[in-house]
Amino acid sequence: MNKISAIVSVKWLAEKLSTSPKNFRVLDGSWHLPIANRNARAEYEAKHIPGAQFFDIDECADKSTKLSHMLPKPSEFEAYVGKLGISNDTHVVVYDNNDKFPLFSAQRVWWTFRTFGHDKVSVLEGGLRKWCNENNPVTDSVEKVPEEKFKATFRPNLVKNFEDVESNQFSSRAFTLVDARPAGRFEGTAPEPRPDIKSGCIPNSVNLPFMDVMDLERQTFKSKEELQKIFEQRGIDLTKPIIGSCGSGISACLVALAAYVCGKDDVAVYDGSWTEWYQRAKPEQMKNVPAD
Repeated sequence: MNKISAIVSVKWLAEKLSTSPKNFRVLDGSWHLPIANRNARAEYEAKHIPGAQFFDIDECADKSTKLSHMLPKPSEFEAYVGKLGISNDTHVVVYDNNDKFPLFSAQRVWWTFRTFGHDKVSVLEGGLRKWCNENNPVTDSVEKVPEEKFKATFRPNLVKNFEDVESNQFSSRAFTLVDARPAGRFEGTAPEPRPDIKSGCIPNSVNLPFMDVMDLERQTFKSKEELQKIFEQRGIDLTKPIIGSCGSGISACLVALAAYVCGKDDVAVYDGSWTEWYQRAKPEQMKNVPAD
């Protein structure tokens, strides 16, 4: 594979691993909503793709904020991935372990690598579930890997903060803000998974539920042509700037990944997303929030 594909199949990964490739690292990037009551690291230690290391989205994060899994400093990312045996020459493949979706959190790791200048990164469609369903091996043995040196090149254009979004939504309107949460949460008719956060949305944003970019029956990502049609149907112009948002910056990265598959590699992510917006915005800067 000359050009690194953003999405790889279970078959491709199985064949790749059978050759004992150099400069190659598989990461389990599993993360679950708090209400799921699951321990992603414990599940990784019990069962994972042979050779895979665990990428903890909540650990490789900015610890100076109360917001969950915000982007770490470049130096923190360098140290973290170096200990996972990753250098700037390493092709990284990330998967997650979700019972329903072919991708749920791996795309957050994909976006984080790209934000720190590493384009040699892919996600495994179908994740651990599809890997197991196709009779590939798993293990509970955690492989020790030699530490590598990674040098980050931060791309500030791929991440947006509260002030950026506030200015965009109520002044410049330079970007289209695309919210990847399910429609009920966006419209205020379904609860948020975090008990201290009400549902609703940021005014002037567009809803593109994250599950719409996936084929749940086949446990794969939709094709480029299908994705282009989805963006078009929602009035999202892929030739113009886009910001992805969601609940806490995880599924927002699926907006970036879907656009990337369509040839657009510069979608930014609002890292704090709706959780931060709900905590900081004025009442008139929120829409569809249910009354007490």
